[in-house]
Amino acid sequence: MERTFLMVKPDGVQRGLIGEIVSRFERKGLQLSAAKFMVLSEELAEKHYEEHKGKVFYEPLLTFITSGPVFAMVWQGDNAIALSRALIGKTDAIDASPGTIRSDFAVHTNFNLIHGSDSAANAEKEISIYFSPSELIDYEHTIQRWI
Repeated sequence: MERTFLMVKPDGVQRGLIGEIVSRFERKGLQLSAAKFMVLSEELAEKHYEEHKGKVFYEPLLTFITSGPVFAMVWQGDNAIALSRALIGKTDAIDASPGTIRSDFAVHTNFNLIHGSDSAANAEKEISIYFSPSELIDYEHTIQRWI
């Protein structure tokens, strides 16, 4: 069972898209393991985006991600990272495939609604930033009995 970290960014929250986004992952068969509605502190945002420090978009990214509430989540399932990335779509909404979250709803690369871990290592790191092990819930979906 693979886990991944996803976060509906402030633009997705402000546009009322949490339910739509969550439902896409549920319909895909992934399992929600943890979720938090929160406003990121500057320190938490810096920790999350530390690999981008020094890049031209770093400061605007921190300003944006701390500008309002986010919905942080952990999803799990077989190939959860790759499936999530496929549902999310490419970073630039113009390049995102039709039917993906970003193609359907994003209006600009800087306002692309959702963050998703891009690797197992980053998923583990990001999950640990937002959730303690005791906050991760394991339960069985009926479909898991047949995989």
